[in-house]
Amino acid sequence: MSDGLTVPFALAAGLSASVSSTAIIVVAGLAEIAAGSIAMGLGGYLAAKTDADHYHGERARETREVAEIPDHEAAEVREILLEHGVADEHVTPIVDAMVANPERWVDFMMRFELGLERPDPQEARRSAFTIGLAYLFGGLVPLVPYFFLSRIHSAFLVSVVCTLCALFLFGYFKARFTGIAPWRGGLQTVLVGALASAAAYGLAALISGRA
Repeated sequence: MSDGLTVPFALAAGLSASVSSTAIIVVAGLAEIAAGSIAMGLGGYLAAKTDADHYHGERARETREVAEIPDHEAAEVREILLEHGVADEHVTPIVDAMVANPERWVDFMMRFELGLERPDPQEARRSAFTIGLAYLFGGLVPLVPYFFLSRIHSAFLVSVVCTLCALFLFGYFKARFTGIAPWRGGLQTVLVGALASAAAYGLAALISGRA
């Protein structure tokens, strides 16, 4: 969502300083949103798929080790239990119970030795859909004023106000979930978007000779 708000906003700002038609900005903006949402969605899919492949690869390795070197793996279980504060007299029964159930044994090693949780098989597709859709909706915010206003300057000003407000709200609510001060999160997000758009606008104006 943050990228969706920021990148098309910077693009629209840059074009506003160098072209004379809102139609050009709309077409270029829609093309960027389409490309960006696909790229971001695929990136999310591949990231989740890579995590899943990594988990399954490590699980296959742990399964082999449990079968081929059980004494070594049992010793690792003992060390992990002792590190977590399990009393020594309770360790042996727990290890014996775990050795009797190889599937649970592997589950234990994946979580407590490697720190890996079993991935949701739907996560890659869900991630791609969520990220792509968030980018799409975010990208439409700075572009919508150019749909309805024919004067570039007016559309640009409305786009700036709408996008900065959207960035602030996004940063504010994101900060509430991440544990930092909401106002600080909102202002930081606005600052990033403002700097990106100002840089794009200034560079485009300089190149086009309007600065």
